[in-house]
Amino acid sequence: MEILLKVLLVIFSIALTAVVLLQKGKSAGLSGAISGGAEHLFGKTKARGMDLVLERITVALGAGFFILSIIVAVVLR
Repeated sequence: MEILLKVLLVIFSIALTAVVLLQKGKSAGLSGAISGGAEHLFGKTKARGMDLVLERITVALGAGFFILSIIVAVVLR
């Protein structure tokens, strides 16, 4: 059981890293870091097509990685 959970955790971490690297940057530079967060928060720019798919996959993999990490920590304790 422990080995299966560890293997799943490694798979989730590699997949999450790959999906994050496939996404293109939202903004560039210091001014983009300040205004980019506000635009994303208030929905001025909507994700379309592949960006939307990658964003949803990232959220799902992130949640799965988080939950699986907690499970592995509890089981291995």
